[in-house]
Amino acid sequence: MAGQFIGKLLKNKRADESLMAWNRPNLAGPETLAVTSDAFQDGTPLPLPHAGRRIGGADLSPDLTWPQVPTGTAEILLVTEDIDAPFRQPIVHAIALIDAAVTALDPGALSGSAPGVGVRMLRSFVGRGYRGPGPIPGHGPHRYVFQVFALGAGLQPDGTPLDRLKPGAVLGTVGGPVLARGKIVGTYER
Repeated sequence: MAGQFIGKLLKNKRADESLMAWNRPNLAGPETLAVTSDAFQDGTPLPLPHAGRRIGGADLSPDLTWPQVPTGTAEILLVTEDIDAPFRQPIVHAIALIDAAVTALDPGALSGSAPGVGVRMLRSFVGRGYRGPGPIPGHGPHRYVFQVFALGAGLQPDGTPLDRLKPGAVLGTVGGPVLARGKIVGTYER
């Protein structure tokens, strides 16, 4: 009951969508990757297993597929953000570096404890590994954007290990060109 009240109070409080990874100048590039999932269609709700454990889900990342990336791709950056969180910036639910040869992720491949082959999980808003949706009840629908970037060069941290950087700092280390990118949006509401 209190959650519904808080959600309704914050109904008009949303993250600044212009601050999502997709809109960062250093992550701009051709939108030529068609990202798909068998679990949901673009713009439709994520099934309960892909939601957060605290609301009855399993924190299981959905399967994702994209076509072969362009020649010259050094690695793939995957960022999942809740762009409707009641904060200034979108909340990063997962961030990973993926081998350029990988074109599909099985369900659960973004696990912090047992990531899929070729997947390196980095630090997100709430730890390492995929955290499923769990928006405030009554806040309205939230959009979870799964963004895939084919990077022409590896990330370029300033001496701090990538595993220790917060998501915003990781995104800031992209210095080379983005050769291709694509996204798919899942929704969730309580």
